[in-house]
Amino acid sequence: MKKEDSKTKEEENNKLEDKNLDSQEDNSQNSNENLEDKKELSPEEEIDNLKDKLVRTFAEMENQRRRFEKEKEDAFEYGGFSFARESLNLLDNLERSKLSLENDEKLKNTETLKKVIDHLEVINKDILSIFKKNNIEPIKSINEKLDPNLHQAMMEIEDDSKEPGTIIQEIQKGFMMKGRLLRPSLVGVSKKKLEEKNDNEKSEENKEKKEEN
Repeated sequence: MKKEDSKTKEEENNKLEDKNLDSQEDNSQNSNENLEDKKELSPEEEIDNLKDKLVRTFAEMENQRRRFEKEKEDAFEYGGFSFARESLNLLDNLERSKLSLENDEKLKNTETLKKVIDHLEVINKDILSIFKKNNIEPIKSINEKLDPNLHQAMMEIEDDSKEPGTIIQEIQKGFMMKGRLLRPSLVGVSKKKLEEKNDNEKSEENKEKKEEN
């Protein structure tokens, strides 16, 4: 029995030794493969790779710097854009108040109304002056041709004295800030009278008939 036990122990030890040898061989093979992979690149190639990585890193840094500069410039130039747009409501309310007072039958043609309107005009001029100092300018509308980039047509008004599409009424004043549109002008544009248009159409039809004959 003792001989058998000793034999089994020897066999087990031999197996363990074989396993250890196999694992050592595998490790040595892996290490050799890694060394071979590393040896695949020459020093010049490694330097080229490092240069490429540096160039890409510097390019990304430059792009980030430019984005930051652009955002900073926009914040400086147009930081008050929303505030300026909201401030236009002051002018609108001032104009509505003026119209309301002028249409009040009890105040019409009174000295009181004249004084109040004068004060409102002074306030209006002061607000426009403050706007101008901050590069906020009103858009020209009356007698100008309709520009979809600056004006929004709200109605058409028959007027033979003006070319069709000419602005003859300003419903709400528009403004620009440093070349950027704060809000468009709401306007009414001219159009030819319907009778004249029909006459022109009839004359065109008569011409065509004569030409056919």
